[in-house]
Amino acid sequence: MPELKGWKELPIGGLIVEPGNARQYKTGTWRVMRPVYQAENCIHCMQCWLYCPDQAIVVEIVDGKPKMKGYNYYYCKGCGLCANVCPKSIDPKTKQPAPEDKRAIVMRPETEFADE
Repeated sequence: MPELKGWKELPIGGLIVEPGNARQYKTGTWRVMRPVYQAENCIHCMQCWLYCPDQAIVVEIVDGKPKMKGYNYYYCKGCGLCANVCPKSIDPKTKQPAPEDKRAIVMRPETEFADE
């Protein structure tokens, strides 16, 4: 087993370069809210990917362009930043929150997914 670094050897903030190198940081199902991706409403602006603090957004390159595919829920802690920065969460005409059926990302209570 590799020896773990001490606090003096770690970079400030304990940078996690990608989720795969931090197995001990898996969230599992302890989150309170879960983002649910509604692909039919997504414009693939990648704002969710840019702001996700856990790199939990799964992206695929299609025809040379990034497209959101969903979430790696092992690393998502349910903070909701992705839903908050998504331009589809605001109705452009009224500048009010968009109805849930028009949003690309909807936050749902984790208890709705207890059977998964």
